[in-house]
Amino acid sequence: MEKKKFFINMGTLEISQVEAGDNNDFTIFATDQEVFQLRELFDEMYNSDITAFFRTHLPIHYHKDSANDRYDAGIVSAYQMVYDLGDDATKAHIGSMKILERE
Repeated sequence: MEKKKFFINMGTLEISQVEAGDNNDFTIFATDQEVFQLRELFDEMYNSDITAFFRTHLPIHYHKDSANDRYDAGIVSAYQMVYDLGDDATKAHIGSMKILERE
């Protein structure tokens, strides 16, 4: 499959082939299937974030929040995928963030 250039904004969970505004935090080259997988990761993060938001209004222990744990795991997976598909600048930036575990 042909890889195409995409611009990624992790804050807004945006994936776009058109560079506009501030949607270019990272640049990746991906197939349609890889973009679909990244979109699924972003959707899971969004759903976990919404669940955690509603949970914050309940008087229970914050540190035992599975929605937060799912969001944290999702964001690391998303950064890993963006790193794997990214151009040199993307890899350097994510590497400097020290968010990914490397052996």
